Amino acid sequence: MRRTTIVPAVLLLGAVLLFQGGLAAQEAKRSVEFRPDVEYGRGGEETLRLNLALPGAPEKRPCIVFIHGGAWAAGNRKDLDFVVKEAAQRGYVAATVSYRLCPKHPFPAQVEDVKCAVRYLRAHADELHIDKDKFGAFGFSAGAHLAMMLGVMDPEDGLEGEGGWPDQPSKVQAVVSYFGPTDLEAELPPVSVGLVNNFIGGTKEEMPDAYKRASPLTYVTKGDAPMLLFQGTKDRLVPYAQAWVMTEALTKKEVPGKVEFLVGVDHGWGGKDLERSQATSWAFLDKHLRGLP
Repeated sequence: MRRTTIVPAVLLLGAVLLFQGGLAAQEAKRSVEFRPDVEYGRGGEETLRLNLALPGAPEKRPCIVFIHGGAWAAGNRKDLDFVVKEAAQRGYVAATVSYRLCPKHPFPAQVEDVKCAVRYLRAHADELHIDKDKFGAFGFSAGAHLAMMLGVMDPEDGLEGEGGWPDQPSKVQAVVSYFGPTDLEAELPPVSVGLVNNFIGGTKEEMPDAYKRASPLTYVTKGDAPMLLFQGTKDRLVPYAQAWVMTEALTKKEVPGKVEFLVGVDHGWGGKDLERSQATSWAFLDKHLRGLP
């Protein structure tokens, strides 16, 4: 069984760098309440935690769950604290979540954990002033993969886990994916093959069913969450064909969305491309979670 614990630095830094540059311009839009280290469930013997930002208004608000990258093996929810604070400044309830990491915890632990986080937030919707029908998932790289799973999986698809709050649904109503893999059964670059082996716990030849079950592409059906996909055409870890096949599946099933290919761009970007991506992301979430034009 081929495994690796090597995680390219770009995977760990991409999520942090993508939005950090634009935060200063959004400072002090509104006061927010920040609650770190909130326990949201259990993953086996591990306590699962999230950091929460609240806009401080009593009316019901949409909620966005932010999911860090790191090849399912590394990363930290705290890397996205500044993003959830910005989301709260924009009027959303927002959480950045931790999940169990491979190889100690292979698939489906990560999927089960983020699903548990959504269920926890729905279970506490009244006290947190959340609109239970308006949830978004926003992820980077491996986190984008998990965000897409939240947007396409239905209860009958399984992988809910036993982390808690089983009476609540885990599906979200909008997804933003930055360079997330969609089809783990497809041909991938050698470095990514090792990372996916590490995530699944074996090779594609050894565990073909798990590779299919772990692919967002497997679950796309009519009525799924609208998706916004960003993908660089020179991404060394996630080939841009991954976004293309998801685009085809969404089109076939009449799921609304938007796809942006950044020509010549690798696994992350900055400058004007970043500014446009940021603006497009917030506009997409405002449209599908708040009904804004």
